[in-house]
Amino acid sequence: MSREAKGREEDDSGLKGKAMERVRIDFLDVNLKSAIRNLKSAILLGALLLALCLPAEAQQAKKVPRIGYVSGSGDPSNPGGPFVDAFRQGLRDRGYIEGKNILVEHRYAEGNMDRIPTLVGELVQLKVDVLVATNFPAIRAAKQATKTIPIVMVATVDPVATGIVDSLARPGRNITGLTRLTQELSGKRLELLKEVLPQMSRIGVLWDANSSSAAIAFKEYEAVARALKVQLQSLEVRYPNPDFEGAFQAAAKGRASALITIRGSLFNRYPKQIAGLAIMNRLPSMSEGSEYVEAGGLVSYATNDAENYRRAAVYVDKILKGAKPADLPIEQPMKFELVINLKTAKQIGLSIPPNVLARADRVIR
Repeated sequence: MSREAKGREEDDSGLKGKAMERVRIDFLDVNLKSAIRNLKSAILLGALLLALCLPAEAQQAKKVPRIGYVSGSGDPSNPGGPFVDAFRQGLRDRGYIEGKNILVEHRYAEGNMDRIPTLVGELVQLKVDVLVATNFPAIRAAKQATKTIPIVMVATVDPVATGIVDSLARPGRNITGLTRLTQELSGKRLELLKEVLPQMSRIGVLWDANSSSAAIAFKEYEAVARALKVQLQSLEVRYPNPDFEGAFQAAAKGRASALITIRGSLFNRYPKQIAGLAIMNRLPSMSEGSEYVEAGGLVSYATNDAENYRRAAVYVDKILKGAKPADLPIEQPMKFELVINLKTAKQIGLSIPPNVLARADRVIR
């Protein structure tokens, strides 16, 4: 082959090589552009999916249930207390952690029952998912304030007789819960006092004259007292400064031989003072809750209140899971506790009859 031919062959080979190189570059350029387009599409798709997911997550965050809780006693600086603690324990027993998967809005009347309608109104405006009402004024105010928000009550009065619900089996409307039978036990309390003091003829009844539920309770005691041929002496005190000393002076002047304290939000702050005055005046006292006996009162006969408030959380749980209040029967307590303070009996010089002591569920010695 001549040098000239060989040179042309080399030139042709070089041209072919450059052409192939350009083809490879063009191919890579096309692939790169395609990859970039695919990456952009993937980024846009991911952004779109994220945008779609965010509202769903936001909606889920809003679904944390909010419970309204109205109490006649307590205050924001002291939000606890045995009943509130029992309700919170009931929520924890069902897997709710306050502040995480459930919110509880507490409102306290601080003993001033005239504030109850305003407090209930605040919770209704917040559109809580369930409203828990723990006293008769709160139950009545809640019923008047809303026909849609489910109400769980812990009632001390007969909810049927007072017109709160249609029946215990089928309460109807938007109300359900528990009744503590506080007033229905009035006859049993008087009978127990009669066993402890067979010669008893006159009993002083300490109650909050501003409380509608206490007024109902006083009438219950009056009806039973007539049957037992026992006289009652009304010892009324009022918010905001209950004159307990004046009430006990009136009891002494009226020659009362025993005392019954009608439970109420106003009195929840003063169990030790009431018990101390009863001991000072050597008056055997019957209470509607064991906390008074623990504070120095003589005897109480009542339901297990802590259990009632734990059970209120069960109703809240059922409603949050879709149950309708109208279809949930109102629960009545099945167990009652007789609590006796023998230390107090000794201080006032009283011997508890053995047959009464034998029936006690708890004795404080």
